[in-house]
Amino acid sequence: MSKKLLIQRDISWLSFNARVLQEANDPTVPLKERIRFLGIFSNNLDEFFRVRVATLKRMVELSAKKIKLNMHLEEDPQDILDQIQTIVLQQQNEFNRIWAGLLKELKKEKIFLVDEKHLNREQKIFVTKFFDEEVRSNIIPLMIESVPLLPYLRDKSIYLGVVMRKEHSAYEQKYALIEVPSKAVGRFIQLPSKPNEKHIILLEDVIRFNLPYIFSYFNYDSFESHIFKVTKDAEIDIDNDVSTTFVEKIEKGVKNRRKGKPVRFVYDKEMDAGLLEYLMKKLSLGHKSNLIPGGRIHNFRHFMDFPDVFNTKNTRRAPFTHPALQSSMRVTDVIAKKDVMLHFPYHSFNTIIDLLREAAIDPDVRSIKITAYRLASNSKVINALVNAARNGKEVIVMLELKARFDEEANLEWRNVLEEEGVKVLLGVPQMKVHAKLCIIKKRKGNKTIQYGFVSTGNLNEKTSKVYGDHCLLTGNRNVMADINRIFHYIENWKTGTAHLRTCKTLMVCPTGMRRALNLLINREIKHARAGKEAKIILKVNSLSDALLIQKLNDAAKAGVEVHMIVRGIFCAITHPKKIKQKVSAISIVDEYLEHARVMLFHNLGKEKIYISSADWMVRNLDHRVEAAIPVMDPKIAAELKDIIHIQLRDNVKARILDNDLSNNYVPSTGKKKVRSQIETYHYLYKKNIVNSEVSSH
Repeated sequence: MSKKLLIQRDISWLSFNARVLQEANDPTVPLKERIRFLGIFSNNLDEFFRVRVATLKRMVELSAKKIKLNMHLEEDPQDILDQIQTIVLQQQNEFNRIWAGLLKELKKEKIFLVDEKHLNREQKIFVTKFFDEEVRSNIIPLMIESVPLLPYLRDKSIYLGVVMRKEHSAYEQKYALIEVPSKAVGRFIQLPSKPNEKHIILLEDVIRFNLPYIFSYFNYDSFESHIFKVTKDAEIDIDNDVSTTFVEKIEKGVKNRRKGKPVRFVYDKEMDAGLLEYLMKKLSLGHKSNLIPGGRIHNFRHFMDFPDVFNTKNTRRAPFTHPALQSSMRVTDVIAKKDVMLHFPYHSFNTIIDLLREAAIDPDVRSIKITAYRLASNSKVINALVNAARNGKEVIVMLELKARFDEEANLEWRNVLEEEGVKVLLGVPQMKVHAKLCIIKKRKGNKTIQYGFVSTGNLNEKTSKVYGDHCLLTGNRNVMADINRIFHYIENWKTGTAHLRTCKTLMVCPTGMRRALNLLINREIKHARAGKEAKIILKVNSLSDALLIQKLNDAAKAGVEVHMIVRGIFCAITHPKKIKQKVSAISIVDEYLEHARVMLFHNLGKEKIYISSADWMVRNLDHRVEAAIPVMDPKIAAELKDIIHIQLRDNVKARILDNDLSNNYVPSTGKKKVRSQIETYHYLYKKNIVNSEVSSH
């Protein structure tokens, strides 16, 4: 496609992260949440550098003249890196400005972030004791001038670069490094404070206060210290050694990740010039190495877990049980009668746990097959599956070891599951299994009964409280037949994709979804050209697939109404020339992370509505196993459509996605304010109350 019809993917992603930063700057957002959004922004940026910037740097190193893989635009990777550096520095300045304002807000609430230079006598005694009892055994200072090579610096850690001097001689100076043990000790320490005040010190400042004690052996007079961190290439290189298993390759790749090349160096702009130059030399960093000067504090991702010391308590609305499942009936019995769609985080994820627990103890259940991508650290899903295996059920778990940054956790879950007799599938080479599927089979007399679910989100009870997703519980025979076909492919991938190609109800990647989407869009184009009503509503996390963007442009040119809700990457140009129908596109960033994928095609009033695990990206459509399920129950379809239309009306947290990446809010002047996440909660909760009243009568 022409450059004029696409926005570069990585630049678009930075625009999304700017929307996260807007939330930190919104005075209507509670103070704790604003600090949390700074943490989310920081964590997002870390991952962006580990993955996307690292990929661009690899391309530069390989002297790639054109970007062909997942990059759409025929741009030089170094030009994109230069643009990224400029935008990131601008965002860093905005970040620092917002943080300075939040510090003032904290002071108004009598919450003080205290450094090592502003401790009272009682606090000094406390910090000394805390260091001796909790910190000292967790740090190993490294005199870096005495080592020929720096050790591998951890990617997610922060380091104190220490300069030690003696007053009587300018030559008597040494450098040292201390890794701040945030994981072992915690980043935030609450100090003794006055009754109406809360004083907090960061772990690195506890260490700073104790530097004379740490280095007392050397008899230095003064100490200067500055925080820095290194972000590394997180790509896992899987070698072609035929003598090693796939699991061994993943394990080796995870271990080698710590040796990844630095792709960003973030440091305190007040850092001693000599120490900065020394570190750059040792880390082989140059002026093209994404050097990011910042303030005194780094690794703001920890601020997602800022201590709850606020006067105003959390007002987050609690999830509730779906009204169809509130009676004493088992989840299994309800699904046997009708489909049920759960909308997280409004509905409780406990329903999924209950479904699996019921299957684990049901004497008629013979097997459970399920996909797992990102699991909670203390997963109740895994516990239920283990109990099912202990009760003699055949349990098969497709555990995706290539889920980025969850590789180590999933390797550990593999061991747990296999020790309990669960059969673990490890995926398909050169492809990720991203579909969220479950099928449970039971035998009653001579009859086989199958039921399960298809979801847009991970089977993770922790993230289900903050991720907006949809999960369809169903016993539909055609759906179950397709899920069986998908599992057959995963278990027998060497025989090819024939089973995926025979799926009739689910749209499946990598074999059929792209073609099916094209047919659905073409049908709307045909109706528009015939002068009939034609409409497409698309909700995804990311839209970057050039071919489908072109197809949506073709639809708009033909007169099809196109409405899009895209949280993250958005590469489409919304106002190209020669277009009959304006394309509307918004992004909603709010308290919950909008994670669901929904597709609605008008189809002359006989609407086709799907929920899916797949974004409209090349990687999802062509290089992953994904699934989209049609919503066939009229009541569920109407409910899902209502929720989508609530989101389309959002004029509080919705930003307009335009060609200039301006992130302007949808105007609300003269209109009733609609904050879609709150409206959706009330919409679903009202149904909950109505159902309860009907049941009581």
